[in-house]
Amino acid sequence: MTATIIRTTILALFIIFMIAIGIITRKKIKNEKDFILGGGGMGSWMSAFAYGTTYFSAVVFIGYGGSVSWQYGLSSIWIGIGNAIIGSLLAWIVLAKRTHQQMHAMDASTMPEYFEKRFGSKMLRTISAVIIFLFLIPYSASVYSGLGLLFQQVFGISPAILIISMGVLTAIYLTLGGYLATAINDFVQGIIMLAGITIVVTLVVTNPDIGGIAGGMTELARQSAAEGNIVALNSPFSFSFNLICLIIMTSLGTWGLPQMAHKFHAIKSVNGIKQAAIISTFFALVIGGGSYFMGTFGRVYMEGVKPAGGSEAVVPTMLQQVLGSMGTWGNILFGVIAVVVLSASMSTLASLVLTSSSSATLDLLKNGVAPKLEGKKLLLVMRSLCVVFLAISVAFALKKVDAIVNLMSYSWGAVAGAFIGPYLFGLYWKGMNKYGVYAGFIYGVGITLLGIILGKSFAPAPNIGAFAIVGSLIISPLVSMLANKLQGKPILGEKQAA
Repeated sequence: MTATIIRTTILALFIIFMIAIGIITRKKIKNEKDFILGGGGMGSWMSAFAYGTTYFSAVVFIGYGGSVSWQYGLSSIWIGIGNAIIGSLLAWIVLAKRTHQQMHAMDASTMPEYFEKRFGSKMLRTISAVIIFLFLIPYSASVYSGLGLLFQQVFGISPAILIISMGVLTAIYLTLGGYLATAINDFVQGIIMLAGITIVVTLVVTNPDIGGIAGGMTELARQSAAEGNIVALNSPFSFSFNLICLIIMTSLGTWGLPQMAHKFHAIKSVNGIKQAAIISTFFALVIGGGSYFMGTFGRVYMEGVKPAGGSEAVVPTMLQQVLGSMGTWGNILFGVIAVVVLSASMSTLASLVLTSSSSATLDLLKNGVAPKLEGKKLLLVMRSLCVVFLAISVAFALKKVDAIVNLMSYSWGAVAGAFIGPYLFGLYWKGMNKYGVYAGFIYGVGITLLGIILGKSFAPAPNIGAFAIVGSLIISPLVSMLANKLQGKPILGEKQAA
């Protein structure tokens, strides 16, 4: 009873804080740009933490930290390193400045609007908005699913009740304060995440019950030899093709996700980009690397036998074993970890919902069937669509249609695969044209749908995501060059990048 009271109190305080921020920031939301961009005045620290907390959620901590680390052992840490170097540092260095400058120069609020104004095609805006709305739903569902598994362990409540409750909570604070509320929460939540992950990882890997790190390595080596694994579980330098695909999908994939590009647009000025890059890289290294390192020790605690809930129950079960025996302090830490995962997931959800609802409102409705939608009515519709998107995602998560890792992989494959080539080359190359953009859209979505239809007989879901992302970077510029050559011009007549 005491454990439940302690954990529930910590959770309640967190929820009250989130809602309070939403109420306070509501007064500053005057129009749709305030709602989407927070007034465009986010400093480097807030932008970096918003980027990091959007990047990492229950999907990484529960889904990947359990299933991927179980399969690849210490080599899975390279996913966290890739997330830090490629997904954070290089993303900020390569994309942030040009995104900020061009989006502001074009007065574009969303990525679909950027595609329309950069390539002179209203149809591109419509298609990209549809892709965002449809394929970010599985990603949102995967976040809910990860939360449900953890909270079932921590509080003993039904995942379905938790999923619905989190949907309602996200709807309340997001519709009240928009991106400003999200960014403020992200900053506080990010600090809690860094401290919480550091403490828990230390407790897990140094636990004398398993002989500390040395004992853990010995047990991993034993299991690896007994199972005849392709990769050595106790070695950080044992790779496979599937692991490389995971690194590509989870690291390079962020370059094509509109909810990540949004952080480059919303930062106050390009002068803060270098600092934001360093902060977000450190954040990713601690959270990503820590999650995979800790997840590997799930094998040690469970002696190579997965718990009843499968791979996705590995991390919650391990934490229950480690923290459950520590009395009051263990209960406090377990409550903090629940808040850590919840805060990361809520930030990811808020970014996904904000991206989807703003695209649906501005790029589909206002740009299509309701061109006169303005002012308070526009803001009301945007807030209403936030609720609609959340409701659909909750329903999707309750269906338990697929594993957490697969849901995220298909989502990232379709969205990042469709956008990464057109977006990256559109920022840097004037020869990029609408035909290359169409090719990227068709390829990214097409190969993902093929993977969904054929399943594992075609390729594992993370591999599909990697194929979509890498292929888009090849196909989009090639089609653009071919189109330019056929017309006898180096550059087509679309509007060019600023």
